[in-house]
Amino acid sequence: MQANLTHSNSPLMEIDLSKYGFAGYSLIIKREDLLHPFVSGNKFRKLKYNLKAAQAQNHTTLLTFGGAFSNHIAAVAAAGKELDFKTIGIIRGDELKDKISENPTLSFAHDCGMQLYFVSREVYRSKNDSEFINSLKEQFGNFYVLPEGGTNALAIKGCEEILTETDMSFNYICVSVGTGGTMAGLVKASNDNQQVLGFSVLNGTFQTSEIEKYTSKTNFEITDAYCFGGYGKIDTDLIRFMNGFKNKTNIPLDPVYTGKMMFGIMDLLKKGYFKENSRIFAVHTGGLQGIEGMNQKLKKKNLPIIE
Repeated sequence: MQANLTHSNSPLMEIDLSKYGFAGYSLIIKREDLLHPFVSGNKFRKLKYNLKAAQAQNHTTLLTFGGAFSNHIAAVAAAGKELDFKTIGIIRGDELKDKISENPTLSFAHDCGMQLYFVSREVYRSKNDSEFINSLKEQFGNFYVLPEGGTNALAIKGCEEILTETDMSFNYICVSVGTGGTMAGLVKASNDNQQVLGFSVLNGTFQTSEIEKYTSKTNFEITDAYCFGGYGKIDTDLIRFMNGFKNKTNIPLDPVYTGKMMFGIMDLLKKGYFKENSRIFAVHTGGLQGIEGMNQKLKKKNLPIIE
């Protein structure tokens, strides 16, 4: 077995900004969501070298952490199935253990063969403690640990490969930011004359310190002005924007990450943030598997759904 996921290339797609009333700029989206049918976008990049390391160390089991609708959990489960790794997911929220069938992400992971282990939110906060990891090894045996969200040095090495030589001519590189790993890779791979702009999906820009662990470059900025109140939180304005964007471009966005980034890019264009005649490069990091779960929540609140 080789620790290589089969994948396609991620195409570049230009957005017709005239449909949004903007002239004098170009906006290109790199469709990382099309890399692999199940190991989506930046999760593919983050797993690439970790899977090689797991194989080189003769591991047969991957263990990782995530919440109820985690893109990372879904990606690890799919990668494990494709490459014949046993997978274990430590899931935040012990109230979910009897609701697997009601949750599209957890159902998918379970169907891929992932063993789901539910813990309370209090216990979950110990996910990085050596004592907790050792207790998991006593329970499950030896395994290769993947951190929540997948960010570590090997993940960042993979994310550096998002940018190719042909992408170095863009003035701005835009990406949504969760843990900061994907952005760290982009900053490391970027030219000094490129500005990397991160759109935090959480309140705050604490990810700056995470990025600084991996690079001394300073050509980046993070804004949380478009987090819509925090992780996993959206409103009708964002839903309408995402549905309108898909209608105009035929490109689906996810509500947790890329929807917020693209909303932010369009608002910054409106506000004149980008220099005239700028070439803007946006990374579609995937996460579309989360739409079904989000729509379940929206229907319960009698809100419009993501089309």
